[in-house]
Order: sequence, then structure tokens, then C-alpha cells
Amino acid sequence: MLDHLIRGATVVDGTGAPSYVADLGIRDGRIAVIAKPGTVTEPAASTEDATGLVLAPGFVDPHTHYDAQLFWDPYATPSMNHGVTTVAGGNCGFTLAPLNPDRPADADYTRRMLSKVEGMSLVALEEGAPWNWSTFAEYLDALDGRTAVNAGFMVGHCALRRHVMGADAIGGQPTGEQLAEMLRLFHEAMDAGAWGFSTTQSSTHSDGDGEPVASRHAGPAELLALSKAVGEHEGTQIEAIVAGCLDQFSDEEVDLFVGMSAAAGRPLNWNVLTIDAAVPERVPRQISASDRAREEGGRIVALTMPILTPMNMSLGTFCALNLIPGWGDVLGLPVPERIAELRDPGVRAEMLRRANSKEAGVFRRLVNFGRYVIGDTYSEANEGLSGRVVKDIAAERGQEPFHCLVEICANDDLRTVLWPMPTDNDPDSWELRRKTWEHEDVMLGGSDAGAHLDRMCGAPYTTRFIGDCLHGRKLVGLEAAVKMLTDDPAQLFGLRERGRIEEGFHADLVLFDPERIAAGPATLVHDLPGDSPRLDSRAIGIVSVRVNGVETIRDDEITGAVPGTVLRSGRDTRTVATR
Repeated sequence: MLDHLIRGATVVDGTGAPSYVADLGIRDGRIAVIAKPGTVTEPAASTEDATGLVLAPGFVDPHTHYDAQLFWDPYATPSMNHGVTTVAGGNCGFTLAPLNPDRPADADYTRRMLSKVEGMSLVALEEGAPWNWSTFAEYLDALDGRTAVNAGFMVGHCALRRHVMGADAIGGQPTGEQLAEMLRLFHEAMDAGAWGFSTTQSSTHSDGDGEPVASRHAGPAELLALSKAVGEHEGTQIEAIVAGCLDQFSDEEVDLFVGMSAAAGRPLNWNVLTIDAAVPERVPRQISASDRAREEGGRIVALTMPILTPMNMSLGTFCALNLIPGWGDVLGLPVPERIAELRDPGVRAEMLRRANSKEAGVFRRLVNFGRYVIGDTYSEANEGLSGRVVKDIAAERGQEPFHCLVEICANDDLRTVLWPMPTDNDPDSWELRRKTWEHEDVMLGGSDAGAHLDRMCGAPYTTRFIGDCLHGRKLVGLEAAVKMLTDDPAQLFGLRERGRIEEGFHADLVLFDPERIAAGPATLVHDLPGDSPRLDSRAIGIVSVRVNGVETIRDDEITGAVPGTVLRSGRDTRTVATR
């Protein structure tokens, strides 16, 4: 007997093949039968009519930070609402394990680091997760059986360093014995089912004390030793970030990525490839790393987002503006001092100079302050400014745009919400995206779901992208779009029997209305532990989401079921070798 039968769905199977109409039966968490409409005779415990609806594999998000959130939100919202059934966590070198049991304070250090570098609520981290593990195996076991989505996790370099070196992980180099202990811990985590190794060398990543995070102090020999260890385990990967990910790689960064992937014999993915027709040299430079890796026995995959993700920004709280070279020193001051500095014409001039320099990289996109829209305001002086563009207000006041923006924010004690209008929303940039997506080493992803919670909401990229392909720019067809969100990441990670609609595969499925599929606007909600805020987005047109055959979403509402699996390397992933 079938557990459930879906009748008359338009099946888009994830392979890129043309869609077809079929009945699909589910039994014991697997796709048991796919047949012509009306030909399935086996009885089913439940059935539904899916005429006019699209049935696709569940979407796979290759870059999330749900490592902590899954403890208080096993549904990985809003990703699961938008059709995501599998998430990859443990990215950018930041994981909650291993923790040294001899140093209980390391948990507090980790929480403060995640709050600073990934924009997670410190209160939510403190109150929402148990923090009752020390080994990576214990962390995975703590999640096992309590998630609605499937989730796999890399081992974070920062946690390995902190566990072994303590405070010396910041600024220090490991002794031979310490590196051996890092490798022992890493192999232990991999034996428990970790997906691979993640690290960051990015200049934007600092801990809760304002110091460069631990992995940034590692030399090439340490990184290559850990990469080589990845290749000693089945079904494994590398994920890495360097400063050049934000703009253009240096020669040394290309050498490092190629060396790491080749040493492991495994794919290395990085994010995020920013595509902008105004900087035509960026894509060829970034893709050159992938071309070189293939020549030397590795594979480097660039993640890129298929949508423009709106961002909330502010001069009062940590955001991307703090990452512009030289800006952190000013924006990190106490509010009264910060306002005084920002009102100084000389300080503003120097900040703009630094922001427009080559060293600012991709952050140069943020400094056209005339194109900012004023969001929420909090003072009588700013009444009526919400929704207005700064250049228009500046023209009325006879002020330079950045000066105008500073004065508006100062009236609100810097609490004003700012919305930068995208600079790369032009036809040429979208055409460049379409062409770039065709490269074999470019993949959709980079949502950062679970991170930067009150500043951005990348999780709905799946529904926004498909909606755009059906009703908007139509850059790719539906079958290609679904493949890019399902089979492509599943193949990169070597997921066993996931990512496609095929008999015998796990029944990770999303059923949606092709006429309506979209994502609602990002809105601020207070639903984290401690009443902390985050941005959320409702899914539109998602009729049903199933994970391992069990329905987890119906009409954008959570069912309460938690059928997800902690996906473990080897058991749930096969090796994707590069040579």
C-alpha cells in the first residue's frame, strides 16, 4: 500500500529533461512509482489531485548557517517554506563544535563570534541551543531526529584551532603536535559524518573581540594538511572564503584554492560570485581559478545568487558598511562620538575616499548614498521621510548625499533603517548572469540562510528565481531552473538518491502552483528566542513540501512533522572525485 499518491502533477524531475504529467506514489519515504495518469492501481492511504501544479525535487541550499537555529527552529524557516528540503551548514569555518571540555568559556567565545561575524542574535544563541556537546559527533547526535529538513555540516576551521590552541589560535601558529591534534579531531569528526572542511581567510571576518577569526591566522601548510585529510574520507568537500571572493582573487589566493582542492582531490566551493556588468573583468578573473583547478587535478565551484537580495542597513548597528576599509573604526565608536565624527566634513571625505578605492572591492557598490531609500525612522525631525530617496532629500536641502544621510540618521540616534538600491539591476548585468550560469563550475547558492538575520533574507531565492523564470525575465526555462536548484547541488555534494524525481529516490518533493510561485517581501518579525528580531518572507504558491515522504509544509504552513535526516558523509554522500 502506498503512503500517499499525487495524481496528475506536471513533473519537472531535476535532470533538465522536458516536464511530463504523471501520478507519483510514495512508500516508506521513497518514490515508489511514477506512472501515466490513472494507471496506478495500488491503493494509497491518502491521495491528492495535483492537476495544473508542478512537482519538483526538494531544493538544495548549498550555503547556509542553520547550525544553531535548527535547535530552536527545526523547520529551518523560511528556507523550508520556499521548498528547500536539504541544507548545507558548517560553512565559512564557523561551527558550534568541537568545543574543548576543559575550557567551558570557549562556548561563550563561539557565541560572541557567531553574533559578530554572522549577525546571529546573541540572546538566541545563548537561550536557544543546549551547548551540551564537546565533540563534533555529539553535536550531530544532538540534532539527529529533531529536524524537519535534511542537513549536512562541514567542520569549521575556527573551532578546530580554538579547541587545540585556545587563545593562541588568534595570532599563533600551531606546533607540530598541535597540528597533529587538529588533524586527529578533524578525522574524528569526519568519521562521525561531517561533510568536509570549511575555512575563512577573509579580511571581513572578525570575532566578538574585534580580532581576526582564528582561521585567518593559518598558513598555507596548515590549510593544505587539513585539505589533504579531506580526501581520506568518502563523500567529502571543501568550502573556503578568501578576501578576493568579494571582488577579484589575487594570484596567491588562486594558488591556495587550487592547491587545497588538488590536495584533497575533492571539489572546493566558495561564495559569492558577484556579477555586475559595470565590472566586466570580475567574472573572467574569478572563473580563471576554476579553469586552472581542472588543469591541476582539482575543481573550484563558484556560488552565485540568481536574485538581488534586499538589505537592511544602519549607521547604528553592525552591517556591511562596517566592512568598508577604514569605516569600522568610525562606526565602532559609541553613538555620541560616532555622530560627532560622522558630522566632521574631513572624516566624511576620508571615509568616501576609502570607500571608492580599489581596496574596498565589492563594497564600492554601497557608497552611492544618493540611491539609498530611507526606511523606518524614529524622530519627529524625520517624519515623512520613510520611503524617500536620499538624493531627492539632499537636493531639497542643498546637501551632499552622504552628509544628508548622516544628518537624517543622527536625528534618530543612528537607528534609521537604510535600504541601498542595487547598482546591478540593469539588463546587461542580468544577461551576464545568464551567460555565467552556463559555466560548469558556477552554481546557484550563497543565501547565508540562518545568518545576518535582521539585515538580509536570502532564503527565498528559490521561489523568487523560479517565479522570475516563469513570469519575469525568463532567463532560463523551468526545467533548467529546477535542475539548477536541485540536481546540480546534489551532484556537487554527492548526495545519494536525492535531487531528482526518480523511482527509488528519497521523496524530497515540492509541489507548487506555476502561476503564483513567488516570495513575499522581507518583513521584520520577533520570533527568535529572547524575542530577538529577524527578517522573514512568506512563500507564495508553494502548495506542499515533503521531506523523506512526510509533509512538512502545506500552503506555507508548518505541519509540525520532523522527518529530516542529519546527512552523514559516506553513508548519505558519495565521493565526487576531481581526478
